[in-house]
Amino acid sequence: MSHDLVCWHCGASLAALSLPLRRLEECAACGAQLHVCRLCRAYDARIQRKCREDDAEEVRNKEQANFCDYFKPRPGAWDAAGAAAEAAARDQLAALFGGTDKTTGG
Repeated sequence: MSHDLVCWHCGASLAALSLPLRRLEECAACGAQLHVCRLCRAYDARIQRKCREDDAEEVRNKEQANFCDYFKPRPGAWDAAGAAAEAAARDQLAALFGGTDKTTGG
């Protein structure tokens, strides 16, 4: 069965994977775990628990594989603009607090 899912972390196509996704399934391109809140239809960053499913147990790490029975992957989980803004914010924090520079390795 064909689907148009993409990795929530890097945007790579997940068409080669069959549904339902296994709990420890990973993206072939970036290695991100896929049975995660960030790839779920119920994920909503605008609300407090970040989950629209009232009966679901709270998952603290939204980017780590979990056992949620309500998990249903959603197309469009990759947000290119949001990912770029997040990367820019991380770079600014690293510069501010003396973190390592990813481009020079030091």
